[in-house]
Amino acid sequence: MPTVRPSIRTKKSLQWPSLSRDVNGIDATDYHDLTHAEEPRLSPADDRVAFVRREPDDEKSSTATVHTVPVGGDEPTQFTVSEGVDSQPRWRPDGEYLAFASTRGESDRQQLWVVPTDGGEARRLTGVVGGVGDLEWSPDGSKLLFTQQVSAPDREHDRDYVVDPDYEPEKPDPRVVDRMVYRAATEYFDGRRSHVYVVDVETALEADESTLFGDDEDELEPDSHPITRLTSGDIDYVGPTWGDAETIYYGAKVADEDEHPDDSLTYELYEHDLAADDSDAPADEETRERDHVTAFTETTGWVAALEATADGLVAFTYTPEEKASMRQTEIRVHDRTDGTEVTPTETLDRTVGYGSGFQFDPAGESLYFATPDEGSNVLWSVPADASDEPTKVHGDGATVEAFSVGEDSLAFAQSEWDHPGDIFVSTRGGNEVHRLTRVNADLLADRPVRQPEEIWFENDGTEIQGWVLTPPEFDADATDEAYPLVVEIHGGPHSQWTTAGTMWHEFQTLAAEGYVVFWCNPRGSTGYGEEHAMAIERDWGDVTLSDVLAGVEDVCERDYVDEDEQYVTGGSFGGFMTAWTVANTDRFEAAVSQRGVYDLTSFYGSTDAFKLVEGDFDTTPWEEPEFLWEQSPVAHVDAVDTPTLVLHSDRDYRTPANTAELFYLGLQKHGVDTRLVRYPREGHELSRSGEPGHVVDRIERIVRWFDGYSDYTEAPPALERDRNEGLSAGSEDSDEE
Repeated sequence: MPTVRPSIRTKKSLQWPSLSRDVNGIDATDYHDLTHAEEPRLSPADDRVAFVRREPDDEKSSTATVHTVPVGGDEPTQFTVSEGVDSQPRWRPDGEYLAFASTRGESDRQQLWVVPTDGGEARRLTGVVGGVGDLEWSPDGSKLLFTQQVSAPDREHDRDYVVDPDYEPEKPDPRVVDRMVYRAATEYFDGRRSHVYVVDVETALEADESTLFGDDEDELEPDSHPITRLTSGDIDYVGPTWGDAETIYYGAKVADEDEHPDDSLTYELYEHDLAADDSDAPADEETRERDHVTAFTETTGWVAALEATADGLVAFTYTPEEKASMRQTEIRVHDRTDGTEVTPTETLDRTVGYGSGFQFDPAGESLYFATPDEGSNVLWSVPADASDEPTKVHGDGATVEAFSVGEDSLAFAQSEWDHPGDIFVSTRGGNEVHRLTRVNADLLADRPVRQPEEIWFENDGTEIQGWVLTPPEFDADATDEAYPLVVEIHGGPHSQWTTAGTMWHEFQTLAAEGYVVFWCNPRGSTGYGEEHAMAIERDWGDVTLSDVLAGVEDVCERDYVDEDEQYVTGGSFGGFMTAWTVANTDRFEAAVSQRGVYDLTSFYGSTDAFKLVEGDFDTTPWEEPEFLWEQSPVAHVDAVDTPTLVLHSDRDYRTPANTAELFYLGLQKHGVDTRLVRYPREGHELSRSGEPGHVVDRIERIVRWFDGYSDYTEAPPALERDRNEGLSAGSEDSDEE
C-alpha cells in the first residue's frame, strides 16, 4: 500500500461564515429512492401510455416494471409483476397484447413475454441463449421481431431457439481474439454476433412448454419451431424493422476487400422478403446472401438505425465518413418503389440524437426525431419526402429522453430542472402538454431544489452557454455569504449538458452540500451546430479548457462565489479534461477525475471507440506518436500539484482502466495527493446505470474529497481518514487494495 502523505494544504482562517448543512436538500443516498420513468409507448388507440418504472432494489440491483397511465389523466397502474427487470413495452397493433422483455424467471437472460391488455397472466414466448432486444410487432400483429447475441456454436446447437436455463457457456481459456473490436460495454464478445429472428406469436401461445423451452439436449426441429432465424454468419445485423407484414429491413457492416469490418463505418442495408421461397437456397455463410435478401443502399456512421413504412419508405441514419466523430448525423429516406433518396434533416444544423431515436407517424408521412439544442434535448418533425424544413415540436428548456408517436398524440419521457424525469403527453404538434406521472413526488415534497441560472459568456469570439446552481439555502440578498465552487466538465466530447437528465442528482447533491455548481457546453459540444462541434479538431485540451475557464471567470465575478475555493470534476472526456486542467493550472484546490482517457495512444489500442481518435485528431499513433503524446494529460502529469482523486470501473471497455492506472502512477511518482478507487462489475455507465450502492458511493467520495481541502468544513483530507469513513455505501472490497 502506498505511503499516505500529509495534506499539501493547511487550513486557513475562514474569510466567510461556515456553511450550514441543516437544509434537507438532495443527498447522495436519495438515489436509493429515486424512480426513473422510461420508454413510453402510446397504445394504438392513443388512450394509454405504457412505460417502464425503474427503481433501486438494494445495493447491487434495481427492479423495473411496466406501468400504464391513461392519456386523459388518472393514476398509473402497475402492469407487470415486480420480478426481475422489464423493458421494451410494445403494444400489438390491435391493442390486445403488450409484449415486453424481462429477466424474470430461472436465469438472468432477457426473454420475450406477452400479456393480454384486458387482464390475464403474462406468457413467456422465448427461452433463448442470447437474450432478446429490438422488439417490434409486425404490422398485422402476427409476429414479433427481435435480435439476440449468439455465437456460432449457439447456432449450431440451436441454443438460439431454446436453451437449458442452467446453461452457461464455458469461459475461453485462453481467450483467442481474431477481431479488431472484441469487447464493449462490460463484456467480451467471445464470438457472439447479433442476429435477427421472428417468432410467430399465435403458434408460440398455442405451443406447450416442452416445445418452447424443452431441454436443449432434446432433438429440436427448427422448421416446426415458432422462432425463425433470418440471418447467419460471422457478422452483426443491426437496426431491424418491419416494412409491411412480409418485409423486414436491417443493416450489416461491410468493408473493402483489404479492410477489416471493425475498421469500417459503412453499412449495407438489406430488404428481407419473408414470403420468398428459400427452401432451395440454404444460408451462405461467406456472402450472407439468400434469394430472399436484397441489398438496396449503403450508409455510413457509428451505427445504423432504421425505421420503415408499409409502403416502402426506409429511413436510416447517415453520418459523413470523413471526420465522422465530429460530424452531424442526418436522417435519409429511401423509397423502395423507385430507389430515390432524400435527406429531410439536411437544412437543420443539429445532429440527430442516438438515444431518443426517430419514428414515422402512423401514416408514414412525417418523421419525428430528437436532437440536442442549446442545452435542451428537443423533438422535431419533418415531412418524410423533405418537402419542407424541420419544425421544432417540443422540448425547449427540457431534456426529452424517449418518445412515441401516435395517431393524434405524442408521449415522451422528459426531465427538467425540478424533477429527474416523468411521462408527458401532448398533441402531435407539441401543444396541450400534460404531465401524466409524478413518480418522485413523495421524495421531492420535502427536498428543496433550486433552479439553475442560465448564463452566456464569450470566449475567442464564440458564445458559450452555461449554468450556475446555488445551494438550497442561498439568499441573493445576503452580502456576507460566500460558497466554494465546483466546476463540472461533460463527457463526449461531442455531447451536451442540460439542467436535467442524468446529472440532475449529482448537481443537486453537490449544491445541497454547500457548493455552487457550474457547468457549460464548451466548443466541441453538440447542440450548437457542426462548426461548434468541430472546433476542437486536433486540440481537445486547450480549446475546451479556454472555454471552461472563461466561464469560471464569469461565475467568480459573483460576490457569493469564493474564487479561492474552486474544485473540478468530470467523467469520460470530462475525466480527460479534469486531468488536463490540473496539469495546466493551479487554480483548483482539489480535483476528481472519473472514467477518463489519459493517454491517447493507450486508449486507441484498448477501446472499442478508436475511431474517435482517428476522427477528432485525424491521425493514428503510427503517424504522429509524439503529437498524440503531447495531447495526452499523462504527458504533463509532472506539472500537477492539485490533489486528485481518480475513479474508474474495472470493466470499463470504452475507456479502459490502463490509462487511469498510468495517470494515477504518475501522480504518485510526482508526490501529488491522490487515491485510485476502482469499482468492480461496473463499466463506463457507472454514473448513469451502475449498481445503486456504487452510484451513491461515487458521489459521496467526490464530496468527501472536496470537503477535505475546503476551508468551509472541518473535514480532514480523505487520505487522513479511514478509507470508508463517512461513506454510507462503501465497503473495503470496493476500495483500492
